[in-house]
Amino acid sequence: MENDKFIFINGFSQKETMEIIKAVKSITDKPGDIAFAMGTETNRNWVVKDLIKEVREEHEYMTKKQEN
Repeated sequence: MENDKFIFINGFSQKETMEIIKAVKSITDKPGDIAFAMGTETNRNWVVKDLIKEVREEHEYMTKKQEN
């Protein structure tokens, strides 16, 4: 899990967030390896390692679901 790519985006509009994600994905060879998360009322108070773990697990689940 230490090499998993994770980006937390907070304080941007929905449009800005989508542009950030699009820009980041455009500069990497494996854009599907990056898990993105937006700040929410719930996750803003989480411990960072717990947030990363939760988002990475969700990302892996959704990635596998799309492959099937």
